[in-house]
Amino acid sequence: MENIELKVEGMHCGGCSGRLNRVLNSLDGVENAEANFETGIVKLSYNGNQVSLDTIKESIADAGFSVK
Repeated sequence: MENIELKVEGMHCGGCSGRLNRVLNSLDGVENAEANFETGIVKLSYNGNQVSLDTIKESIADAGFSVK
């Protein structure tokens, strides 16, 4: 299990972070994702054998946010 923090831009409210949480937590291999719009940080626990970091970043971009 890998634990990372990503700086994500584009979250402006609780609805944004909630939507991003749902997107990330629905990915196979993501154990837990917690997005915080106030800090712009997404904390992730994921299994790198099931999902790649690139796939996670693509899912964030597809949801309308950007990883810095």
